[in-house]
Amino acid sequence: MDSPVPPRPTEPRPRRRDRHGRGMRGPVAPPQVPLAASRAESFRDLVQDSVERLERRWPQLADVDFLVLDVPGAPEGSVPLGSSVPAQKEQPARIVVYRRPVEIRTKNRDERALLVHEVVVEQVAELLGLAPESVDPRYGQD
Repeated sequence: MDSPVPPRPTEPRPRRRDRHGRGMRGPVAPPQVPLAASRAESFRDLVQDSVERLERRWPQLADVDFLVLDVPGAPEGSVPLGSSVPAQKEQPARIVVYRRPVEIRTKNRDERALLVHEVVVEQVAELLGLAPESVDPRYGQD
């Protein structure tokens, strides 16, 4: 009995399982666990916490856009941790916090939270034309 050999497909078949036959792996941690949050998301949360803390005292900050960027563009000399841009005709005022320079200067989450808050306070003070101590009385205290 001669049975014809089916021709080989020209396209590779999609993989439905991994090499060991256990199926595709799922997420390492459920979404509600902090492990599931990326470093960028955790950093954005720190900035948002700092902003919310300041907005209670300074309601005019609701009109300011707070942004998180990975790195500053083309730094001259020292690398800034943040920057502020005053409001223009069609654009609201903006405060930018740079994630990578802040992360490099800190060792753990607590230090990072303190430094993020200091950067936000300094940029808000610069934008409002005030001293950082008047924006947040606890500025500079650990």
